[in-house]
Amino acid sequence: MEETIHGTVMPVLELTLQPGESVVTEAGEFSWMTDAITFTTGAGGGAGGVGGKGLMGAVKRAVGGASIFMTTYTAEGGVGSISFASKMPGHIVPIDVTPGNDFMVHRHGFMAATPGVELGLGFQQSITGGIFGGMGFLLQKISGQGRAFIDLSGEVLAFDLQPGQSMRVHPGHVGLFQASVQFQVMRVPGLVNRYMGGDGHHFAVMTGPGRIWLQSMPVPILAGVIEHYLPNDQGRGGELATGAAGGLLGNLLR
Repeated sequence: MEETIHGTVMPVLELTLQPGESVVTEAGEFSWMTDAITFTTGAGGGAGGVGGKGLMGAVKRAVGGASIFMTTYTAEGGVGSISFASKMPGHIVPIDVTPGNDFMVHRHGFMAATPGVELGLGFQQSITGGIFGGMGFLLQKISGQGRAFIDLSGEVLAFDLQPGQSMRVHPGHVGLFQASVQFQVMRVPGLVNRYMGGDGHHFAVMTGPGRIWLQSMPVPILAGVIEHYLPNDQGRGGELATGAAGGLLGNLLR
C-alpha cells in the first residue's frame, strides 16, 4: 500500500492498493475511489475488520463513539486507489500500531486503517460543565497491528513527554497520544477560577513517558465561538437565518 497526503489546509488521504490489499474505515467515510476497488460493509468490518468481528467488536466501537458498521475496501483485478477527505481544516497523521504500542485518539479522530488494527473505547469520563455541556469526554483506543490514519483539527503540535513530566491541556485540544501516557481529567481548582476564569471547568493532565499530539482547533470550541455570531430565530435575525449559509450552519450547530 502506498499513501499520499494531498493539500495543506483541507488535506486528502489517497491510498493506492495493490491487488488483494485492503483498508478499513467507518461506513460512508470515503470520498472517491477507482473502479478496481470493491467494498463490503458490516458490523464486523468485513474481512479482518477494524475493532474485531461480530457483535462484541461493534459494541466496543459504539461505546467509544464510533460507528457500528465498518466498511472494508479492497483492490481486486488490478491496482486501485481510494481517497478520504478531511472534514475540517487540519492535518492527517499516520501512525504505526504494534502490540504494546497502542494509541488514544479523540472520539472523531479515526479516519482509516489497515486490517488488523482494532478500535474501541479507551477512556470515558462524565463532564457536566464547561464547553462540553454534559456530553462527557470519550477517547478511542487504537491497538492491534497495522497502519492507521488520524484526522486532527487545526494546527498540530507534537510533544515528547519524559517519564514523570506532565502537561495540563484543555480537553478539547487533546488529539492523539501514545497509550503509555497517563491521562486524567481534573476539575479546575477554585470556584472563581472554575466559573469566572473563562477556561472551562476541567482540564486534562497528561503525564509521560510518551508522545502527545495536540490540535489547535477542536470542533466544539470552534462551534462555541461561531455560535455567538449566528442570528437568532427572532425578528431580523430569523430572516437572516433563512439564508442558505446561515440556515445550514445554524442547523448543524443546533
